[in-house]
Amino acid sequence: MPHPATDPPLLTPDLPGCGGRIRATDDDFEVEEVPSYEPSGSGDHLYLWVEKRGMAPEYFARTIAQRLGARPGDVGTAGLKDRHAVTRQWVSVPAACEARVAQLDGDGIRVLKTGRHTNKLKPGHLRGNRFRILIRDADRGANVEGVLDRVRTLGLPNYYGPQRFGRGGSTVELGWKCLNGTAPRRLRPFLYRFALSAVQSLLFNDVLARRMTDGLYRTVLDGDALAKWPAGGLFVATDAAAEQVRFDARETVTAGPMFGKKTFPAAGLAAEREAAVLRAHNLGPAAFAGFGKLLMGTRRHNLVYLDDLTAAWEPDGLRLSFTLPAGSYATVLLREVMKARVDDADDEPTEEE
Repeated sequence: MPHPATDPPLLTPDLPGCGGRIRATDDDFEVEEVPSYEPSGSGDHLYLWVEKRGMAPEYFARTIAQRLGARPGDVGTAGLKDRHAVTRQWVSVPAACEARVAQLDGDGIRVLKTGRHTNKLKPGHLRGNRFRILIRDADRGANVEGVLDRVRTLGLPNYYGPQRFGRGGSTVELGWKCLNGTAPRRLRPFLYRFALSAVQSLLFNDVLARRMTDGLYRTVLDGDALAKWPAGGLFVATDAAAEQVRFDARETVTAGPMFGKKTFPAAGLAAEREAAVLRAHNLGPAAFAGFGKLLMGTRRHNLVYLDDLTAAWEPDGLRLSFTLPAGSYATVLLREVMKARVDDADDEPTEEE
């Protein structure tokens, strides 16, 4: 049975959803990368602004390499994009491929523009993703603006979406086996990494879900780990009342644990609550040792602000437009709006992750 943290508490449980369905066609789900930087105009790497339509992410870089006559390892991306969608993102290839760029167009791939740069594009080289999502057959009588107003005001809980844990929780189940040493011996390295990180994601959701349940979503606790918003270093709340003022002013956000051997430590009450989650899973800090760099640990914002969140009714349904930071899940917002479990397989493990 899937863990409750794969379907955590909503921010708007008292407001009915609009129902409906997503991804009826690829055009219903648009994702555009917000890059960390633009190509400089010179260098040994060619950046391609590529539109991908209905293509599985595990085949994307491989297909580009094949069409350009390059090695798969020569293709760089900042992140994988949804399968059942129209997506736009930067891809880097060696500049020597420039004469063959025309060979890329067709069968779900279209190059929109190019530019030279000094370095290969690597995972994480993006600020976020911009979404335009059509919810078909949505209930026009639902109080959608009430849901969106609350999200705009209070921030969106930064849960991992259910697809992070695999169909029926299969990926996180494998992760538990990896953690306790009972996983199959010949597990592929990429799947091993992905499954372990799914456990970290589940534990993060569990910590945040308990915070939501206890009415502490927007309360700074003694010893909380906080981060400057929208980006900045971590620090510990030594004066919860003073830090609450900064939090309420959107200068900071609380940051939950991605447990590992070097996770930035919380203190006081916050640390006690995090330790209680580990105990509930029969874990201690030592459980994350012995995995090299795979379980180093970090912190993740407990909430994100969606300053550009809008909704508009179209003949076919409700169109949502918004931008999320890198690593945040559109399905989390869709759960709030639709009040339906939104599953898809687009975050299943692939060899390019």
